[in-house]
Amino acid sequence: MAPYYSTMNLKSRFAPSPTGFLHLGNARTALFAWLAARSTQGCFVLRLEDTDQERSTALYEHALLEDLRWLGLDWDEGPDHGGGHGPYRQMERQSIYGDYFARLQTAGRAYPCYCSADELAAERAVQRGAGKPPRYSGRCRHLDAGARAQREAAGLRPTLRFRVPDHGTVVVPDLVWGERHYALADLGDFVIRRSDGSPAFFFANAVDDALMEVNLVLRGEDHLSNTPRQILVLQALDLPIPAYGHLPLLLGADGQPLSKRYGAISLRDLQHHGYLPAAIRNYLARLGHHYTATGFLNRAALAQGFSLTQISRAPGHFDLEQLRHWQREALQSLDDAAIWTWLTPWLRDKVPMGQEIAFVAAVRANMVLPADALDWAERCFAVPLADAEAIQTIAAAPQGFWSAAQATLRAAGGDYRLWTKTLQKESGQRGKALFMPLRAALTGLTHGPELAVLLPLIGEGRAQTRLQAAAQLT
Repeated sequence: MAPYYSTMNLKSRFAPSPTGFLHLGNARTALFAWLAARSTQGCFVLRLEDTDQERSTALYEHALLEDLRWLGLDWDEGPDHGGGHGPYRQMERQSIYGDYFARLQTAGRAYPCYCSADELAAERAVQRGAGKPPRYSGRCRHLDAGARAQREAAGLRPTLRFRVPDHGTVVVPDLVWGERHYALADLGDFVIRRSDGSPAFFFANAVDDALMEVNLVLRGEDHLSNTPRQILVLQALDLPIPAYGHLPLLLGADGQPLSKRYGAISLRDLQHHGYLPAAIRNYLARLGHHYTATGFLNRAALAQGFSLTQISRAPGHFDLEQLRHWQREALQSLDDAAIWTWLTPWLRDKVPMGQEIAFVAAVRANMVLPADALDWAERCFAVPLADAEAIQTIAAAPQGFWSAAQATLRAAGGDYRLWTKTLQKESGQRGKALFMPLRAALTGLTHGPELAVLLPLIGEGRAQTRLQAAAQLT
């Protein structure tokens, strides 16, 4: 049965497990699936694969939905949105799976397996020792009804295994990696229902895609080996097979795949530090996908420029500097009022009322994250801490410079240009020799926004106090 995906009826999905906070690798998968749908006015589905009951929690589910919305993704069907193919939580679909398990057993395509974990481990060890790939030997395939009854009477709770044909191949057409062929003899009969009755990933994931009419599955390349098994299940149940595209993995600075189990950066971490959703969208959309446009793109433009043919096979590497670049680009796309709205949770009560927009206009080019803005708020409105370079610059000012600076500031009435012009005449200093000591004294740094826009924020009173303090260092 051929995949039935087309750009005329595209329906993609994101199907995470709510077992931790959403990390960047999964966020990119969600974004790509969303972009694929929105690029063709298709449908995007959110489904929760919560069969791992020990690790799936309501906290993580709530956080997942919240973080996806914060990133700017919306869905047409999902656990909180309705849709004609629900429920959208796997644990609420158990009766559906039960019907399909029964169909496979009736058709002789599945059978109960009573092997223990220890027996299976020993079997795999022997196979590896013989230089063979580990696969289930099929020892429970041919048990008769009496043997099964005996095992169940002994209290053994079986799994359910899919019976893989002994000969032939399964073909996996992949939108990223091209067509792949898998020998059936190498796959082995695999578990589709656990001993506790819950469905295994191979089964529920594939059946849900078919029943929800998902025809495009984008997911990480670590799922490549799952796909032939899922195609076999769908073929056996005479269900439609989606088109698959396996995305190159997103690697961390250590070269290892990002994983929520091993401390990967989560979307929530970045939100906590003040990264903008638009910055993360622009960054992730280009990790493993080529855009013709090189500049900042809004959501609609990201979707319009997205193409499955532009997905790379090379792994993406998380680069903090690149993310900071897109944060700067995202900031520049906002007006001053929008930036202040973004900064408010961090800077509330740090900027005097009425000076918020003037403050943003003054420092926006010198900040990437709210922590930068908070630092400048303290330098403008509190007591700035001078760094070593600033202290050295202040101390190197010539004799009489600071007394002249204080006197000319009083005479200029806070007019920055008049002040510096007069001070130049009084002190004989000009250029860097004039402006660098003033910057160091007023802000505690030797770099930053223009002093002309900072002085009105600092105010003449605070400025005089800082000039007087500078005089004590010479």
